[in-house]
Amino acid sequence: MDQFKALLLTKGDDGQKADWVTMGLDDLMDGDVVIRVSHSTINYKDGLAVSGKAPIVRRYPLIPGIDLAGVVETSEHANFKPGDEVLITGREIGESHHGGYAQMARVSGDWIVPKPASMTRAQTMAVGTAGFTAMLCVMTLEEQGVKPDQGPILVTGAAGGVGSVSIALLAKLGYEVHASTGRAEEAEYLKGLGAAKIVDRNTLSEPGKPLGREIWAGVVDTVGSHTLANAIAQTKFDGAVAACGLAQGADLKMTVMPFILRNVALAGVNSGPIAMSRRLEGWRRLGEDLDLAKLDAMTETRKLEDIFELAEEITKGQIRGRMVLEV
Repeated sequence: MDQFKALLLTKGDDGQKADWVTMGLDDLMDGDVVIRVSHSTINYKDGLAVSGKAPIVRRYPLIPGIDLAGVVETSEHANFKPGDEVLITGREIGESHHGGYAQMARVSGDWIVPKPASMTRAQTMAVGTAGFTAMLCVMTLEEQGVKPDQGPILVTGAAGGVGSVSIALLAKLGYEVHASTGRAEEAEYLKGLGAAKIVDRNTLSEPGKPLGREIWAGVVDTVGSHTLANAIAQTKFDGAVAACGLAQGADLKMTVMPFILRNVALAGVNSGPIAMSRRLEGWRRLGEDLDLAKLDAMTETRKLEDIFELAEEITKGQIRGRMVLEV
């Protein structure tokens, strides 16, 4: 494919612009593998990048999209050959290297993950960065010693992408999941994914006490700010909190009391720059531990051309579950 369609972000004196353009392979950045992209997705970070609401993009002009799946077209990398089905989540694409919102991509083979045999390419993008981050959060809780018999796990921002996949994973692994959401109409959806209890977001979103009643053995937090502070304050002795988002805010106003009096561990989770060994382990676990029927139930498929509408919706917290974009 000598010519292909792409979404290109540019920036001038009047700010960022986004346009559909026709590009050629010579317009792509350096890399040793060329991929014919079949699917992508939209994460919260993608919504911020496309809408220009936050400085996600670090160089212009740039094709956004931090995730992609497709088929290797050409390769000079020892691990990949033409015809291989592959995916990338995070790394540099969509931020400083041309990303997934185009029909073709040229990337470093060191960024690529082989498609898990149990998933289709579309399903890998239903997972995407959001679902992969959820898997890392679950692995982090396990590594901190949180076991299913120690009490419920709180998942905040439960109806979003990270939250939805976290619920499905935790439920399959035998944990009791309590799902925090501000969208009461999503209760049945969340219970269908495996949530045992729905928690009203408003009970966590305002400033609270330095120490609350011990409720959670562990927490997956996508929200930050007061919600994260309250979740930590309500975590049981020897419990752990995996924090991966800031939908409510980047601030964290709290005391050290949960850490020094209850041995609570707070672990940050960033799926972007992690080592390839952990990346491969995360995808191996997803292939084994994620109920694909539940993944399909939380997924909607849209055309890439819908990206502007979806970017606005995801930054306003209006998207449920995961979106697969057909490229």
